[in-house]
Amino acid sequence: MALPEALPVPATRSVRQLAARLERVRASLLKLEQSVDLSPFRAQRESARNLLHYVAFRQFDLRREQALLSHWALSSLGRSESHVLYNLDAVLGWLDRILVQPPGARAAPGGPNPEQGRRILTRNARVLLGPTQAGRHVRIMVTMPTEAATDERLVRALVEGGMDCARINCAHDGPAEWAGMVAHIHRAERALGRRCTIEMDLPGPKVRTGAIRPGPPVVKLRPSRDALGRVRAPASVWLVPPNDSPPVPSEGPVLTLPIDWLRRRRLREQVELVDARGARRRLRLVHRAGTRWRAEARKTTYVTTGTTLVGTAEDGEDEPAAVGPVPAIEQRIRLRPGDRLVLTARPEPGEDARRDAHGRVLKPAHIPLTFPEALQSVRRNDSVWLDDGRIGSVARSVNRERLIVEITQAPAGGTWLGADKGINLPDTELKLPPIPSGDLEALRFIVRNADLVGYSFVHSAEDLRRLRSELARLGRPKMGVILKVEIRGAFEELPGILLAALRQPPMGVMIARGDLAVEVGFERLAEVQEEILWLCEAAHVPVIWATQVLEGLAKSGIPSRAEVTDAAMGERAECVMLNKGPHIVEAVRALDSILRRMQSHQAKKMAMLRHLHIVERFLSEHRRAAPVP
Repeated sequence: MALPEALPVPATRSVRQLAARLERVRASLLKLEQSVDLSPFRAQRESARNLLHYVAFRQFDLRREQALLSHWALSSLGRSESHVLYNLDAVLGWLDRILVQPPGARAAPGGPNPEQGRRILTRNARVLLGPTQAGRHVRIMVTMPTEAATDERLVRALVEGGMDCARINCAHDGPAEWAGMVAHIHRAERALGRRCTIEMDLPGPKVRTGAIRPGPPVVKLRPSRDALGRVRAPASVWLVPPNDSPPVPSEGPVLTLPIDWLRRRRLREQVELVDARGARRRLRLVHRAGTRWRAEARKTTYVTTGTTLVGTAEDGEDEPAAVGPVPAIEQRIRLRPGDRLVLTARPEPGEDARRDAHGRVLKPAHIPLTFPEALQSVRRNDSVWLDDGRIGSVARSVNRERLIVEITQAPAGGTWLGADKGINLPDTELKLPPIPSGDLEALRFIVRNADLVGYSFVHSAEDLRRLRSELARLGRPKMGVILKVEIRGAFEELPGILLAALRQPPMGVMIARGDLAVEVGFERLAEVQEEILWLCEAAHVPVIWATQVLEGLAKSGIPSRAEVTDAAMGERAECVMLNKGPHIVEAVRALDSILRRMQSHQAKKMAMLRHLHIVERFLSEHRRAAPVP
């Protein structure tokens, strides 16, 4: 860079003011560093130090200074996350040269340089998440579907397609299914000669809707018809023996029948029955899979427990068999804008509203909560989001036994609320146990079978300390931990959580954008996820970019343009997570291709340095604290 021999007086004054401003910024970095005892961080000391520098750095609005630095062709400080003090000192050194003055004698070493910061983050990601693949430095994590417990070929296809990390969500299925998934992952690793890290999520204190009173036990077979009532596609049903453990090779309803009766059936045989309404119906056997048969019905048919199916023996005689137990129909609650819904602490099953002949509500719908303790924290007029943000409501009446909400956001024609749906309370400071008793049983399985534990609904640094204590008690004190940032409190406390986590590595952060969007507001999600990425890079902590990545492709086989762009943005994280779906293998292959293409175009990001409100709480606490000698 060529420097002028002498600057015009206005320019000299401007550069001196800029240098003085940045010297004050530098002093604030060192002041915050001195307020924290860094000795417990050991190998993570430089990461903790850089995080403190970044927190202090982002209390300033430096956009004007960025413009001036760009004018002088200097670093605008917008890529300082992993090496804050080093970058600031480099800029100050160049300003000294522009002013043709001796370099300032600045106290304290400058911290990691850009290459050192990158290496620290890369090392931490490798220790936590395992190696990357050739040609792709961002890993792919996949949530295991229930089928992965019994379908070894599916798991192998995922590993072949590019899966680096398998996620098992312990909020679903159970130990038998989890064990099957783990076994299939290890078999795929051995067959393909590749490592696949296993991460298992604790369910956490997630507030959900409880059970709804079931409907009658009946299977309804309904063919698809065109506008004129003509059958376009018959209804399909599988006839299987009792205790049939392998999965039925197709979606659709299932009826259980005696195995000997099934073995005597023939292809294209017509099986007759009288359905639950007294209507005579026929099922045609169209496909055999071992002792199972797929049958088709061309008329709407209702089948209940004990319905008799009559086949024809080879000698022409009738051969009846009774249908085994039929599960009750899963019920849902209909909700429209303006409706009232009662969320109860009592475990009684939920029910839809009772209405009169004119549609007027006689008794509002009610449904229990999985964590009734949440009712003790909700206040009148707090927002209550149902079904993970799909249905909006406001608390109108609150006591220890029940919460009455008014539906404020739902389609005009109404929508359905089912059991086991997530509830978000973004305005409420919940007082729930960080590790519920049910999670402890899951944790015992996790420490024996997984590489990483996902910590759901973390609120504070204290929550992390409790988890580490439990891991130590179970014999895995240094097990990798993924902190799932999915509530507003975790985001607001993130600098302190990261600082605490650096004392007991290895650890990473998952940006759980589903719950997080509901908690902070959809309009804020974009900036919030950026701030999480910046803070984690400053702490040299690996990040998992999660929730609804290529969801349309995974579920329907057809991606939207927006979700492809979103998947490409995941290049700035160390890992991108896909959720389960019928087309998950295709989604893994597509994401692998997108990430390989993007890494030649982008590495992390360039940011404008406005003031970050997220750092204020952390700074205020340390301003009150006396410096540690």
